[in-house]
Amino acid sequence: MYNWVDEIPLSRPKKNIARDFSDCVLVAEVIKHFLPNIIDLHNYCNAHSITQKSNNWTTLNNKVLKKFNLILAPKDIKDAVEMVPETIERILFTIRYKIEQYN
Repeated sequence: MYNWVDEIPLSRPKKNIARDFSDCVLVAEVIKHFLPNIIDLHNYCNAHSITQKSNNWTTLNNKVLKKFNLILAPKDIKDAVEMVPETIERILFTIRYKIEQYN
């Protein structure tokens, strides 16, 4: 999973995957890299507050992930925002699989 993410040019360096991906911006960029027509990056802003991070994830869930027949559970979103270990990896693994299926 880490090698896959490392191959994608992102707007910020990755130091701590749980922290760096917790606001959903880099997740949106990963999807944009593979499926540029399915997502608008302007919908996602860099965030530090739990509220804005949650809003970003909810937007991704409702506007993009459902196109893959993937809906994150509220607990997954909460865990991603709160940087629970291995949550982002699990989400990215699922997104990678769905992107491969979509193409």
